[in-house]
Amino acid sequence: SPPGLLLLTSFLLHVKEDRASPTRLVCDSRLIQKYIVEAKDMENRVGQCQALPALRCPAVLPLVDFTFQQWKSKSNETRRREILCDLALLVGAAAGAQGQVSDECGARQLGQLYRHANSFFLLLQTFSWEAGHWEPSCSPHSMEQSHISSIFLTYRQLVQGKLRFFFYDLAKVLCQ
Repeated sequence: SPPGLLLLTSFLLHVKEDRASPTRLVCDSRLIQKYIVEAKDMENRVGQCQALPALRCPAVLPLVDFTFQQWKSKSNETRRREILCDLALLVGAAAGAQGQVSDECGARQLGQLYRHANSFFLLLQTFSWEAGHWEPSCSPHSMEQSHISSIFLTYRQLVQGKLRFFFYDLAKVLCQ
């Protein structure tokens, strides 16, 4: 998929070999702004699709809201793992919803969201500050939603919130 592949490729081309960190994605704030705009655009486009039916099997979505004080008290590794858990749920929700949507417009938007969220998921797995790798057994706070638009709203909020702040905090360390 071109957008997801582009995100992953741009990331991998700009990884510092010695620290395995997403330097360009982190250091060039225009990139995260681009992904925020894309998330908003996807949310708007799915809203323009024909009336999409409620999902027969509700999507399990992460609760991505947070307080700034909570966020600041966490290590970068804890933040990364939390975002990975959120993305894992979003990727699963988008995949599950795709199988339930026959509308071409809705299916196309879900496919794009899936590719973008999965690209971020793969990206964040490539670097770590602690020994060991991310385990898919995390259990973030979640909710069930039957409206397809909720998946897009959650993705946009994740990119605008946790991901943006995560990259901002990493930039302080990596982009000196």
